[in-house]
Amino acid sequence: MQTELSKKLGIEHAVFGFTPFPAVAAAISRAGGFGVLGAVRYTAPDELARDLDWMQEHVDGMPYGLDVVMPAKKVEAQDGQALTEADVEAMIPDGHRQFVRDTLAKHGVPELAEGEASGWRITGWMEQVARNQLDVAFDYPIKLLANALGSPPADVIRRAHDQDVLVAALAGSARHARKHAEAGIDIVVAQGYEAGGHTGEIASMVLTPEAVDAVAPLPVLAAGGIGSGQQIAAALALGAQGVWLGSLWLTTTEADLHSPALTRKLLAAGSGDTVRSRALTGKPARQLRTRWTDAWDDPQGPGTLPMPLQGLLVAEAVSRIQKYEVQDLLGTPVGQIVGRMNSERSVQAVFDDLTRGFERAVDRVIRIAGRESQS
Repeated sequence: MQTELSKKLGIEHAVFGFTPFPAVAAAISRAGGFGVLGAVRYTAPDELARDLDWMQEHVDGMPYGLDVVMPAKKVEAQDGQALTEADVEAMIPDGHRQFVRDTLAKHGVPELAEGEASGWRITGWMEQVARNQLDVAFDYPIKLLANALGSPPADVIRRAHDQDVLVAALAGSARHARKHAEAGIDIVVAQGYEAGGHTGEIASMVLTPEAVDAVAPLPVLAAGGIGSGQQIAAALALGAQGVWLGSLWLTTTEADLHSPALTRKLLAAGSGDTVRSRALTGKPARQLRTRWTDAWDDPQGPGTLPMPLQGLLVAEAVSRIQKYEVQDLLGTPVGQIVGRMNSERSVQAVFDDLTRGFERAVDRVIRIAGRESQS
């Protein structure tokens, strides 16, 4: 599964694996792919440094990258200055806080222990936090910086290029892809509607060739609904130079979801058991459909807040739901490929399956092409 881009990066397979777990990212790189560590959950620079230290010791010299979240639009004070987390917290309406309390009480979700801090804070949605993460990351030999919410700011792109780091940005339309190209990024990740997390409304089969045509000769990675070697072959046939996989790694043995109940829900879910909801971050993100997403999507409710307010609003609630494994509310961002994620396997076993499926698909096409040429 090699392309011009995979050869440039020195990897065996053109498979880019996004994951919040260092052990998974390192295993992806060791298996011949390109592991990309998601940084959004790191609230302190020293925590990110600790995990990058660990990855350096466990990638066996293979390349890896980092994914940050720097929103194209940010919440600012009237004087144009960036707001602190406390400033943003103060903007959350009391009615929304009450809605969270009522929903948790309705489902009997226990309180956190006295003095226990929320274990889940997505302050990484705030630009300054992401910049602090980059100050750490650029001290390591990362080969790729990806931004999940559009092109990074121009100074970040320049800084990455000055250190010979390629820059990737996710796009949900050909228009977005062209904007990324104009901003000077190196790789477009065309993320289709089927994908987990933040995603647009165009399906991968339509989006991938549109993005390829829009930004040629920049390389495009196909993302969204991909979890087999046959689908990788299809993505390359559409013009992509690789694939970007995220959801598929959630049920690997190296993943650390801290919740056996959540793992069981993922293994049991079908491809129709996800929903694009603003419940988690304020932007449409595909995730398991639960009573929690239903509550926020109910037109009788208060509606979600814009990013990053929604994420800060629900942070403690999500921590409580996860800690106590409240079945009806327990969920996670995941794509429609969850329907294929029906067993726990190692990252290497996933790669073995991907390569076998890819070979079968390519052989099938070669046979078809051979028959056509003979006729």
